Amino acid sequence: MSQEILLKVENLVKHFPIMKGALIRRQVGAVRAVDGLSFDVYRGETLGLVGESGCGKSTTGRAILQLHRPTSGSVLFEGRDLVKTKGEELRLMRRKMQMIFQDPYASLNPRMTVGEIIGEPLTVHGIMDRKASEKRVEELLALVGLNPAYANHYPHEFSGGQRQRVGVARALALNPSLIVCDEPISALDVSIQAQVVNLLEDLQKQLGLTYLFIAHDLSMVRHISNRVAVMYLGVMVELASRDDVYYHPLHPYTQALLSAVPIPDPVAEEKRQRQILKGEIPSPINPPSGCRFRTRCPHATDICEEKRPEWREVTPGHFVACHLV
Repeated sequence: MSQEILLKVENLVKHFPIMKGALIRRQVGAVRAVDGLSFDVYRGETLGLVGESGCGKSTTGRAILQLHRPTSGSVLFEGRDLVKTKGEELRLMRRKMQMIFQDPYASLNPRMTVGEIIGEPLTVHGIMDRKASEKRVEELLALVGLNPAYANHYPHEFSGGQRQRVGVARALALNPSLIVCDEPISALDVSIQAQVVNLLEDLQKQLGLTYLFIAHDLSMVRHISNRVAVMYLGVMVELASRDDVYYHPLHPYTQALLSAVPIPDPVAEEKRQRQILKGEIPSPINPPSGCRFRTRCPHATDICEEKRPEWREVTPGHFVACHLV
């Protein structure tokens, strides 16, 4: 992993307006899905992004790729701000950034053959003629471990793991630098998950790819990631190297998440102290004042209610947003 910054996200905000009224539409509120994220992604690394459902992980990935246009903030990719980029310039930048979607059953067009699905990016960007495109599709199918003869088959003829491999092949078609993996294994059988993750790791070594890997599964994130970022209710609470997050978590939410991961050792499992969070996760429409986590934090004090914690570097490479650290 190099120290060259490929992607720099600064104060990224994405609010979805809540509209009311049949004839005269007016905004009555907003879902604060992403509310001020700042982090870097280095070329060649895998940055894991974890957090519970509804915390804004997928929205973050889509906002980075401009599938959702951010409300404010900046997304610098290879030094160019994607938020200010539009039209043809953005279309050309999109060649270098791709996405692997969560549900392989919904993300592939059932009316197109696998060859047409994988070759579509080449057609859209006008990179190759038909003959060269067909050859490239066969190369990509072989690269992800599928028989090139499957190019004329339709998605319904494949299993979930095979469909996700097709999704990976489509993402690789334009030789991107960055791939956002939006929970690429959560819809797959456990036996298939390891195969897809191993495939992603092999492709990263072969092609020098950079991943933003969004997931729920902490053990899988630990396996594949160089660094791990933890999100809670639209904000980032901790970011550090994989070992620092797993062995020296500083934020109470990260500690609670890790205490929920079972240990395959009955003696150690019996001795360790579980941290069970009380209460429900608040609504992103009306999040708590100050620290977002204070309503469920066992250590919350008055300052947590009054002031939003600053995102700061506590030790080299270890960032946290907590008044008590």
